Amino acid sequence: MYQFFVNPSQIQGKTVTILGGDVNHIKNVLRMKPGEEISVSNGQDGREYRCGIVALEEGQILCELRFIKEDGVELPVRVHLFQCLPKGDKMDLIIQKAVELGASEVVPVAAKRCVVKLDGKKAEAKEKRWQAIAEAAAKQSRRGIIPLVSPVVPFEQALLQARSMDCKLIPYELAQDMGYTRECIGSLREGQDVAVFIGPEGGFEEAEVEQAKACGFSPITLGKRILRTETAGLTVLSWILYQMEQ
Repeated sequence: MYQFFVNPSQIQGKTVTILGGDVNHIKNVLRMKPGEEISVSNGQDGREYRCGIVALEEGQILCELRFIKEDGVELPVRVHLFQCLPKGDKMDLIIQKAVELGASEVVPVAAKRCVVKLDGKKAEAKEKRWQAIAEAAAKQSRRGIIPLVSPVVPFEQALLQARSMDCKLIPYELAQDMGYTRECIGSLREGQDVAVFIGPEGGFEEAEVEQAKACGFSPITLGKRILRTETAGLTVLSWILYQMEQ
């Protein structure tokens, strides 16, 4: 079943209206017909609104709400992935898979060893592209929300942004105790905000790790192998999903 996101204002009683680019997609790509069922989310409350298509009009699709599925698909914790800027198009993959695994937010971070430097129009274009990737991944994985991809922030600002979160993890190649990693993941509780900081290709500088520790971050190991930046965050997300989902 296909899923689409709408603004809350597009759900009025039993009538759901699809607007924008999804209209063309439903009519001319998927070639759907009246009577076919689709899933709709408003991107905020995590509910799934199951609808039947009533009419395919010029510029809009009119649907009838059949029922609301209350039990959402979101993780019991909100995971904020602070991902240091990687080279090339790796961020595209990281965002796509992080959304599939349940991240609530992806925050691109500029750390000292980041090779990529984004500013001005270049940053704006990237952020727009990354948000579109997040939305497409949310549709594909039937998420109840569209995770936010924030503007790029400096490392120090990212630490301040995460300071008040309930659990703060920073995978670090010099950390060694896998038992401690298990303890950190195992101590998560429903409703908490979890910050996961992932370094760039060259890793974090020791001074950056010390800054993070001063802000309450726990350095953890991801095992005996050194993982690439595009693998590390997805590994942590997978462990959190395994721990928290019933």
